[in-house]
Amino acid sequence: ERPDAIEQLTGYVVRSSFTSGEPLQEARLVKANAAGYLSAILPSGMRAVATEISAETGAGGFVIPGDHVDVILTHRDREAGKRNGFETYTSETIINNVRVLAIDQTIEDKNGQKVVIGKTATLELSPRQAETLALGKQVGTLSLALRSVVDTGKDATDNPDDDRKRSGVNMVRFGVTTTAIEK
Repeated sequence: ERPDAIEQLTGYVVRSSFTSGEPLQEARLVKANAAGYLSAILPSGMRAVATEISAETGAGGFVIPGDHVDVILTHRDREAGKRNGFETYTSETIINNVRVLAIDQTIEDKNGQKVVIGKTATLELSPRQAETLALGKQVGTLSLALRSVVDTGKDATDNPDDDRKRSGVNMVRFGVTTTAIEK
């Protein structure tokens, strides 16, 4: 209970629970930005999943940890392409309103100036959303759409008047349509 002992613990997170009266052990604490920190702050039942991003697919580089994003999948629509006679692509939101846990950042030289560029975003997802993201990576290109701070508590879509409910990406193989990704 010494003040200097409490100051030494500032910036640490508990990795596992303690019982009343049990002494604090350094092995059960983790310092911010140290190995094991992310798993210590991840809510129960959630997963931290990384996905590749670029300035073009990551809202121009403006996504930072703590922001909320929607994940958009863009892929080739072979069936529409057959009907139209030309290559056709489609996009849809496959995951709504998820928290960004981390963005890796590297400093690169562009036109003589140092710029910070993130190449990977780590998202806080449910197990089902983690599966959706993994499948989306195989199907097409993923983009992050940055949400307004005002909208982070909502499941709002771009057009609130659009009452269509999308359940996933419809894949057509040999004339049979199946839903490959569900929300």
